[in-house]
Amino acid sequence: MNLLLSRRNVLKKTFALSALSVTGVAGLAVPSVSFAASLTKDERDKMTPDAVIEHFRQGNLRFRENRPLKHDYLAQKRSSASGQFPAAVILSCIDSRAPAEIVLDTGIGETFNSRVAGNISNSDIIGSMEFACAVAGAKLVLVMGHTACGAVKGAIDNAELGNLTGLLEKIKPAIDKTDYAGERSASNYDFVDAVARQNVVLTVENIRQNSPVLKALEQEKKIKIVGSMYHLVGGNVEFFDV
Repeated sequence: MNLLLSRRNVLKKTFALSALSVTGVAGLAVPSVSFAASLTKDERDKMTPDAVIEHFRQGNLRFRENRPLKHDYLAQKRSSASGQFPAAVILSCIDSRAPAEIVLDTGIGETFNSRVAGNISNSDIIGSMEFACAVAGAKLVLVMGHTACGAVKGAIDNAELGNLTGLLEKIKPAIDKTDYAGERSASNYDFVDAVARQNVVLTVENIRQNSPVLKALEQEKKIKIVGSMYHLVGGNVEFFDV
């Protein structure tokens, strides 16, 4: 075990220095998960919400440049079996092209993940977020939408299909609130993407409105609740405050 941890610490420093040299970020504590183990409680607790965001920025940069960390998932599985200390909880879409863990280059035990078409929130998802932050100690709530979202397109098209009809109704408020001067149709993907971004904004607002627990943690600066958009073309994850 000591050898494993020693090896991990060497790799962690190497990856962190490499990431800082690429991004030009200095003086910011950004622990990096190497392939040898998952995040420890001490590492996670030392991270600020902004440091978690920067950590994800660096992971997304590695993804876009095709140089992901060489995760040993079996080692991460073993090191996290007795406890987990994720840095963030992510709400993203079920779209097969937008796997948050991969596009942010994260490992086992690093993030809580919830996926639902259109990255909408409900009481069960918000309750899960409350557990992630208030109980388990995660520092960031990240809502991740993506371009060319089929759920958003379906909402614009007024698609109807079983239980999907009710889900799409929860996306429709974003359509009316989207300020867009061009063609407002599902065939115009610029409009679809604008609605998808607005849907992220409304989801973040809904989380704050329906969770006094998370809102209080954010006001105390213990966590941040932020939005993001994953761009299928190019692979960039754009982070933004709401």
